[in-house]
Amino acid sequence: MDIREFVEANAAEFAAALQEWLAIPSVSADPARHGDVRRSAEWLAAYLGKTGFPVADVWETAGLPAVYAHWPADGEDAPHVLVYGHHDVQPAELADGWDYEPFEPAERDGKIYGRGASDDKGQVLFHALGVRACLAASGATAPPVSITMLIEGEEESGSPNFAGLLTDRRDRLRPDVIVVSDTTMWAADVPSICTGTRGLVDAEITLTGPSHDLHSGSFGGGVPNPLHALAALLAGLHDADGRVTLPGFYDDVIPLSDAERDLLARLPFGEREWLTGAGDSGATYGEAGYTTLERIWARPTAEVNGVWGGHTGPGPKTIIPGQAHAKVSFRLVAAQEPAAVITSLREYIKTFTPNGLVATVTAGHGVRPCRSPIDSPAVAATRRAMERAFGREVLFTREGGSGPEADLAGILGAPLAFLAVGLDADRIHAPNEYVDLSRLLRGAEAAAYLWGELAAGAGTDPW
Repeated sequence: MDIREFVEANAAEFAAALQEWLAIPSVSADPARHGDVRRSAEWLAAYLGKTGFPVADVWETAGLPAVYAHWPADGEDAPHVLVYGHHDVQPAELADGWDYEPFEPAERDGKIYGRGASDDKGQVLFHALGVRACLAASGATAPPVSITMLIEGEEESGSPNFAGLLTDRRDRLRPDVIVVSDTTMWAADVPSICTGTRGLVDAEITLTGPSHDLHSGSFGGGVPNPLHALAALLAGLHDADGRVTLPGFYDDVIPLSDAERDLLARLPFGEREWLTGAGDSGATYGEAGYTTLERIWARPTAEVNGVWGGHTGPGPKTIIPGQAHAKVSFRLVAAQEPAAVITSLREYIKTFTPNGLVATVTAGHGVRPCRSPIDSPAVAATRRAMERAFGREVLFTREGGSGPEADLAGILGAPLAFLAVGLDADRIHAPNEYVDLSRLLRGAEAAAYLWGELAAGAGTDPW
């Protein structure tokens, strides 16, 4: 039996197991569901043990548990591949606009419905099926590469304890390649590989002037107005070409290569349809000289998320407010560092805040960006595996969101490759999440091919 035949023959069992797992409401953001997150980890460890992993354990963290499973190859020189995903899910309640109970999963018309079906339980589980298919096709008792699955339980809450777990367990993990299955493809008929995710850092800016609100008739025009000054500072974050004006902001940005720009341009992107999905926005906007996809995937940004201060109630109140506030955030691309961007923001605010006002910048938690070069051996092997599974050319994308991938690569010192079959259309993080079962099966098939592709290249390719 070849790989595809095995995957198809075991599709029903796979779908049933996934629905059993989806019924566990592992919402990490809800303290009332933390017991369910633990149940989810225990379920996965037990399932991976039943499917053949010699080691399948629940790993404790300072917060919610992760799952560790390991299946060694027969040969000591075989590459070690770590598969990353997460078993926690976004909050979901019927009252949020769901057409069905989010934790009562069901299969209808070839689709599996339920919170976590695509993000990320379905994409975690296809790896277990892929390992079994690889072994069934080869007749071996161990995979051609050593496989570790590390599935965290706090990704949807910002992975607050994941870096600590990686650091504590680094000597035991030590992968040669990291495979991430927590992203999306371009479309069901346009398979693609993500080659990078943007980082993120946020901050709150406060300008303080007088010790209390002042009468604008008595003091207007005589003392600096914090709201006026803040509006000017925020407007000055971009120049006329949409470029961020913070000092040194672009110094560490790795630009897109000509090959990467060409591959992004080959994606079937329709601007009008994209604008409709962007809240019926009236026009595209951003840094001059770049396409919309390049801007949202491969260029850094500065956004104003909220502004407040002074009088906002009904009717007039003619005052000079004592304070003005704003929340801003920055999406980062390789190789920008969140701390460096905050330092740059503070320098900008200090330079342009008028005399008589005191500026305070409070930074939030930063997430570093990550990047996988399209010509890296790990990405090339993943592309070959996906092309075998889907029977067509696989293109490249990036993602604008942020996750723990940079911590994985940085702490464990291994390159990243993204193998995922989710779609934005799966309604991840939204009501009525679902996934097409046939796509998950192609994911399992691609994973099964990937182990052989990585093993075959181990003797010549420096991971």
